[in-house]
Amino acid sequence: MAAATDMAGSERGGMLLHAAELEQDGRAERCRLLSLCSPGLLLTLGLLIAPIGWLFWFSVIDDAGLFTIEHYARIWTEGAYVQIFLVTFQVSILVTGICLLLGYPLAYCLSQLPTRWAGILLIGVLMPFWTSLLVRTYAWLVLLQRRGIINNVLVDLGIVDQPLRLVHNLTGTVIGMVHIMLPFLVLPLYASMRSIDGTYVRAAANLGASPVKAFFQIYLPLSMPGLVAGLVLTFILCLGFYITPAILGGGRVQMIAQRIEASVHLFPTWGPAAALGVVLLVLTIAVLLFSHWLIGRLRRRGM
Repeated sequence: MAAATDMAGSERGGMLLHAAELEQDGRAERCRLLSLCSPGLLLTLGLLIAPIGWLFWFSVIDDAGLFTIEHYARIWTEGAYVQIFLVTFQVSILVTGICLLLGYPLAYCLSQLPTRWAGILLIGVLMPFWTSLLVRTYAWLVLLQRRGIINNVLVDLGIVDQPLRLVHNLTGTVIGMVHIMLPFLVLPLYASMRSIDGTYVRAAANLGASPVKAFFQIYLPLSMPGLVAGLVLTFILCLGFYITPAILGGGRVQMIAQRIEASVHLFPTWGPAAALGVVLLVLTIAVLLFSHWLIGRLRRRGM
């Protein structure tokens, strides 16, 4: 009995020693990989940190090179800046909401098709990326203007008596941005939906759930990670949009990016523009952190 106990103890000791050796080898391998990747990591960090550091530096420096918070104070004390932030968030939320209403049914239909047909139809979703953003924006300007194709058709059909104001306002800005942002919502949502096992919904139907109930209780929660990722990506890209609001808004829809560009030309220093950029960066990071927290909660709940 004592010999068997000693043998078992020796085996456990050998296993622990082997596990410790494997862990040491794993640490050594990770260190070697890190040393191989370190030049690229340092270069990437430098390219990311240097511009951000430059932005922070100019946002707290005045014309004489002294420390100041005047640029940030101007943002909160002047009503024009507050209004620009409100318009930016209003447009971003509106565009993201419309992309959700259009993109979720589209992604769902694509996910239910055979892989071959879904791949063919996805080309139509990706096709806008084949054209310059500036060209697409000017194309919408041609379509939406008072004597454009859309207004001409509406007048000829007798639907309206006078041409509608579809451009150089919020309407035209939202239409152009939705067209550009929609693929950024559809693609991650489609990938998430494609990975959902259809047997879950069929099992819910076999247990007596109606199609609507099975969708909201089974399919929608399973697609939630892709949906949140697509919504966050769309919303963040909308926050920094410049070309489409500048052209289709006609100066009547002022967003943060347009104000940053105007501040660079208006002031002799880059301080006001840098402060706006820092505030926009902080807001973007806040949205990312919130989305990370939300996705974590969804995963903990099994969605």
